[in-house]
Amino acid sequence: MTRPRATLVSPSDTPYYHCMGRCVRRAFLCGDDDRTGRNFDHRRALILKRLSLLTEVFAIDLCAYAVMSNHYHLVLRLNPERAATWTQREVADRWARLYGGPPFLAKYLDACPLTAAEEALLAEHCAIWQRRLTDLSWFMRSLNEFVARQANAEDECTGHFWEGRFKSQALLDEAALFTAMAYVDLNPVRAGLAESLVDSDFTSVQQRLFDVARREAPPPDTEKPKLLQFARPIRQESGDGLPFNLNDYLELVDTTGRLAHPSKQGLIREPVPKILDLLGIDASEWLTTVSQLHVRFKLFVGSPRRLRQCAEARGWRWVHGYKAAHRLYAGTRLERRHGAP
Repeated sequence: MTRPRATLVSPSDTPYYHCMGRCVRRAFLCGDDDRTGRNFDHRRALILKRLSLLTEVFAIDLCAYAVMSNHYHLVLRLNPERAATWTQREVADRWARLYGGPPFLAKYLDACPLTAAEEALLAEHCAIWQRRLTDLSWFMRSLNEFVARQANAEDECTGHFWEGRFKSQALLDEAALFTAMAYVDLNPVRAGLAESLVDSDFTSVQQRLFDVARREAPPPDTEKPKLLQFARPIRQESGDGLPFNLNDYLELVDTTGRLAHPSKQGLIREPVPKILDLLGIDASEWLTTVSQLHVRFKLFVGSPRRLRQCAEARGWRWVHGYKAAHRLYAGTRLERRHGAP
């Protein structure tokens, strides 16, 4: 059963979400169509360029991305606190970059005098726009509608380009965020399309690796979206960055990628990477989870305690993924720290 988006996305639960969109009608985001002989790699660059604009306009941060041949993955962070600091002028400027607006908006941006009625309407509209610019559904709508229009015009057709509304998973704790980011970044390696992280084109991990090396990631003419940066310490209780260390993340994702490739499957052996121990993740379950996140979990990803909280808050009897969460987290320090039974 399809759940209303309002029951799936709640900043009070978590600001972090894993989102995915998939094409229909044999549509392509990249790669070669053997049936028609056409190449669609330019559409991946189109998505990255659009993401670059959206992360500038919205109060939503991009943590990870991977653009594949017929689908894409994003890990996003909602940041309503940032939007709360915007002035009316900032809200109006941001909204106009995407959608334009009623005639009085153009007058306001051109510094033309407004009537009292127009000023009242502007204030009312800016309050609405400010909420929308922190909303996950509006962010995804601004991405998917734009790409669909461009692709349909290019294909000289009408109708759906995406198979339906985007899918989302709420990432309820640090370990869930870390797991989802690794799952997204390892998509090309796991599919056998890349041998290493450096070869994983159109992924956030490749972008981060080239940023560290101060090199331009290929292709050089592709606009790169701004990524939310990692915290400098191993753990960070407050601040504006991702709550773990970049080097630890890259080390584990690289290790996992060497095992997750179809020709190189195996187990993480001793010594266990320290970030797994720090986050309370069972190393024996890590590889399976990071390869099958969409199967083991559905709407929410997190520890058994956090999954129970989400179900109880919504009046649901259960949420999918409790057994997987128990294998991945139960008995670890993460559960004991929160006093889980």
